[in-house]
Amino acid sequence: MSSIQEYKLFINGEWRTSTSGETIDIISPSNGEIVARVQNGTAEEAIETLQFADKAQKEWKKLPARSRADLLYKLADEIDANTEYLAELLTKEQGKLFKVARFEVAVTASFIRYACEGARRIEGDIIPSDNPNEQIWIQKVPRGVVVAITAWNFPLALAGRKLGPALVAGNSIVIKPTSETPLATLELGNLANKVGIPAGVINILTGPGRAMGNALVESPICKMVTMTGSTPVGQQIARNAAQNLTHVQLELGGKAPFIVFEDADIDAAVDAALHSRFDNCGQVCTCNERMYLHEGIYDAFMEKFIAKTKAIKVGDPMLEDTDMGPKVNAAELKHMEHLVAVSIQEGATVATGGKRPEGAEFEKGFWFEPTVLTNVTQDMTIVHEESFGPILPVLKFKTFDEVIGYANDCEYGLAAMVFTNDMNTIMKCNDELEYGEIYVNRGHGEQHQGFHNGYKLSGSGGEDGKYGFEQYMEKKTFYIRHKA
Repeated sequence: MSSIQEYKLFINGEWRTSTSGETIDIISPSNGEIVARVQNGTAEEAIETLQFADKAQKEWKKLPARSRADLLYKLADEIDANTEYLAELLTKEQGKLFKVARFEVAVTASFIRYACEGARRIEGDIIPSDNPNEQIWIQKVPRGVVVAITAWNFPLALAGRKLGPALVAGNSIVIKPTSETPLATLELGNLANKVGIPAGVINILTGPGRAMGNALVESPICKMVTMTGSTPVGQQIARNAAQNLTHVQLELGGKAPFIVFEDADIDAAVDAALHSRFDNCGQVCTCNERMYLHEGIYDAFMEKFIAKTKAIKVGDPMLEDTDMGPKVNAAELKHMEHLVAVSIQEGATVATGGKRPEGAEFEKGFWFEPTVLTNVTQDMTIVHEESFGPILPVLKFKTFDEVIGYANDCEYGLAAMVFTNDMNTIMKCNDELEYGEIYVNRGHGEQHQGFHNGYKLSGSGGEDGKYGFEQYMEKKTFYIRHKA
């Protein structure tokens, strides 16, 4: 009997087989084997799902926000109750460490609970009018049907990050997870039914972006697109949504600079740089993508950093003592190999790593060593092209102005990390770094109450906190005239 799991489309509270008759194989990054199959949905099914979601939203929005939140609290509880199962799926489909997968499940539930806390904080305004016997009321109302397109690096957490505020605000949602890692997200359909979320409020579709994805985004039924993924895909989504002037929220690529000034706590910076580069095999949008070290501390820093990088244990992501798992797919692995080859050709030196690990356990799957490049210059490809993997170029700098110029010499503007104990330097970085998220004296990792916001080609709109919640609502203005 086959151990390969089969998944269907979750439409209007039911599991349906696609009319295409086609499926997509989900491949384990650890060994390259098929672990599941999902439906290859069609554009027609996308439109039908939007119609169901639209009908469901008209009733869902009538529920008090507190009542919507009560159902979502139950969903979060069910996610927690299924932590081990969901985490195992995440590890199978994405290759992340099992201990990290457990954390992702917890964060998914936490995203939803945080959104639920906002149910009683959907506030408008009453403004004095210039006219007698009149008031101006500004009310926040749901947009309608939200299409959520998620990335493969944290698929379940990204679904929770979007689902929570969308539904609390009174919208319905159609989630399209990436074809690489849809399994844990699809399981949300079963949990939604279990806790009694009405049919059509949550829908989950799998299929190709060029057919199903475009149909979702281009439809006038879709009132908002929230997407996490690559910048080229985000740009295409924005173009496709523009014909209906659909609201678009995008969280896209990053090339975060990690800057260590001469007065920094070196040990703290080394540890932060390590986890901010190699967490989740470097597949985090806010990862340390290029490291700038002041020349005065360069040698001391690198001695410690290289030693700790070499000590990273790459291997079976299910084992508790493993530090780093595989890349997500073969294309990503080839990209790592290409970037290292180009870097060497341009004059960089591989200080450690740079290839597939040796050993029988690494012959299958998509493995790559933790890699550090030195003798790097600002004009090299690796300094500007997002690697989204365990490759770190390291550069020296002399002055504040020099390193700020290097850091801002980038088409992305999502996150930056700075280590210094000088308050004047911190304030100058705050003024001059062109990034939506700046971490000072710690590694990457945003919090729910913050605002995850990118500049330049890193996106628009932002997520999390009260500002992210507002993305899921329209404003409606009433001019109310009454008798004296």
